[in-house]
Amino acid sequence: PFWLRRVDWDHGYLRQRGMARETAQYFGVGFYAGPGMMSGRLVIPVHDEAGRLVAYCGRSLDGRSPRYKLPFGFRKSLVLFNLYRAAATGHDTVVVVEGFFDCMRIHQSGFPGVVALMGTSLSAAQQKLLLGRFRHIVLLLDGDRAGRAGSACIAERLAGRCSVTIMELDDNEQPDQLAQDEIRRLLKPLALECTSDAE
Repeated sequence: PFWLRRVDWDHGYLRQRGMARETAQYFGVGFYAGPGMMSGRLVIPVHDEAGRLVAYCGRSLDGRSPRYKLPFGFRKSLVLFNLYRAAATGHDTVVVVEGFFDCMRIHQSGFPGVVALMGTSLSAAQQKLLLGRFRHIVLLLDGDRAGRAGSACIAERLAGRCSVTIMELDDNEQPDQLAQDEIRRLLKPLALECTSDAE
């Protein structure tokens, strides 16, 4: 894929969701008004484990369907969002969340060792990517039925292969809705905090 140009990192939607401009710029996330299938959407670059751009995900801001648009042929089950940056921290512990904004929120709070599944399930390919780089997995999925079921299933699959910690959120709470102080209180005991480019 080619890089989209003139992406607006200062779009009001990002501020509304509590994302700092530095975080948006770091992840390359912003509003794209140019031509093509991502026109009029918030675009999120997705990279593979080597840091190569493999796709853009476009989030609808005006109620258009689908809410998240991915290019034809892209298989999100083969990729973990933000893996190459998380691996570069050198930590052997990683926080696993569901979505893009959860991931960026955790990163912005000072914990760059975080990846997103882009859903609630862990594919075989994603499992291999995780186990190839980390020894301790912290599951911080949404506090709803799907998130809790996903955490339980993933923990069962990883049992005996690595250390797994499940962090449960309150009912219907999501990581990207938490205040940064709350995130730090949750994750600081894991000694994952470090200064990031997005702070």
